[in-house]
Amino acid sequence: MIITNSGTYLELDDGRPAIRFQRIYDHPIEKVWTLISEPAELTHWFPSPEITVELVPGGTITFSGDRRMPESTGRLIAVDPPRRLAFTWGGDELHFDLEPLGDHRTRFTLTNVLEASNTAARNAAGWHVCLSALGARAEGRPAADPHNGPAASWDMLYDEYVTAGLPSGALVPGRG
Repeated sequence: MIITNSGTYLELDDGRPAIRFQRIYDHPIEKVWTLISEPAELTHWFPSPEITVELVPGGTITFSGDRRMPESTGRLIAVDPPRRLAFTWGGDELHFDLEPLGDHRTRFTLTNVLEASNTAARNAAGWHVCLSALGARAEGRPAADPHNGPAASWDMLYDEYVTAGLPSGALVPGRG
């Protein structure tokens, strides 16, 4: 896996705040699609350990099993296998875009469209941890549990994103 964007803050053309990450995996697009769309794979890296999904536009996706967050339901905005998956999660939108590259490689872009800009550093730190777990899963390596892993790494990443200038200040679930 090659990290080509470790997490940047941006404003979309419509003015909404977002954070974006990009990775290149040494796997064909179909394998990466499976990692980002199948509940049995999502459980290894996505922030919610229990996910169900109706993989059709307008379908529902449910998130549960996180002791810090209540169960929630989102809606699929876009489903274009194996290139695009987008859905709502709380007040945010998550866009997973895949692009095939030569030699069985895939560019993966995650854009988290934020409900509020002050969640940027918090979400960026969380996605950093989760995308590390996704990278390990893609490479067949064990990874720290993104749901109950070490808080110290998240704290350090959060501080790095704040220092880099990402907006911060939002409440962190499970913390005072």
